[in-house]
Amino acid sequence: MTIRFDGRVAIVTGAGNGLGRAHALGLAARGAKVVVNDFGGARDGTGGSMTAAETVVEEIRKAGGIAMADGADVSNFEQVKAMVDKATAEWGAVDILCANAGILRDKSFAKMELADFAKVLDVHLVGSFYCCKAVWDGMRERNYGRIVLTTSSSGMYGNFGQANYGAAKAGMIGLMNVLAAEGRKTDIRVNTISPTAATRMTEELLPPQALALMKPEAITPAVLYLLSTDAPTRTIMGAGAGSFAVVKLLESEGLNLPEDQWTPDAIAAHFAEISDMSKAQALEGAFQQTQKYVAQAAARLGLKM
Repeated sequence: MTIRFDGRVAIVTGAGNGLGRAHALGLAARGAKVVVNDFGGARDGTGGSMTAAETVVEEIRKAGGIAMADGADVSNFEQVKAMVDKATAEWGAVDILCANAGILRDKSFAKMELADFAKVLDVHLVGSFYCCKAVWDGMRERNYGRIVLTTSSSGMYGNFGQANYGAAKAGMIGLMNVLAAEGRKTDIRVNTISPTAATRMTEELLPPQALALMKPEAITPAVLYLLSTDAPTRTIMGAGAGSFAVVKLLESEGLNLPEDQWTPDAIAAHFAEISDMSKAQALEGAFQQTQKYVAQAAARLGLKM
């Protein structure tokens, strides 16, 4: 099976460099019409220029593809909506969204300014929400949509000096979970990529030997799969240096305690059993957790539910 995007219209944010550029080129090479969005700012989000986006568009066109440049700031909903409206007017629809735009303002939590926390959340999490919101109605009307959000190991596992970035990236998983549930009946599939690659956001953090292995192009195959017609939904994929993995949030089987043991002391006494992961499950929705707890309580009391 060859995955193609002929006839599809895609928006890739943060596509002037690094991962976004690789994703835009990959989509265009497989037939998509691509909006190459990039605000053109510095790594910390300051400044702004259309040069990077226009360069990628020219690269796509020289290879025989179709693309347009857009400089919308993803943290500005009016600009995002205008970008979607322009693509729809030009090409009839937006079928695919790859929300990749991001900035870094790393500092230890003790030294982090309030503005640096807010700005990183605005670009990563709020910006991804804005992009999804702007394409959502059109995807619902056409009963088709593919969205990939970008999380990070910093959000899932933690990384020193990135309270703002980690919080924003963890938020992507919550956004994906809800949008995947709400999009099912109109075939809008929403997934998340957790990339690790050599980009201007990581070049100062890794030795040259590691950077040589971690090309942005190594992430794009996973992104294109998650954006394809037969993609799964509500899936987190990790990717880097040619490795690909699926990430799951697991919950232990747990232990139901009688009411006279609803104490912190009982929790401490039973914590080994409570935290035993041998029967852990990846729950598929918030209510599934409620149902599990109620079923456990009913079983202990001998009730039929």
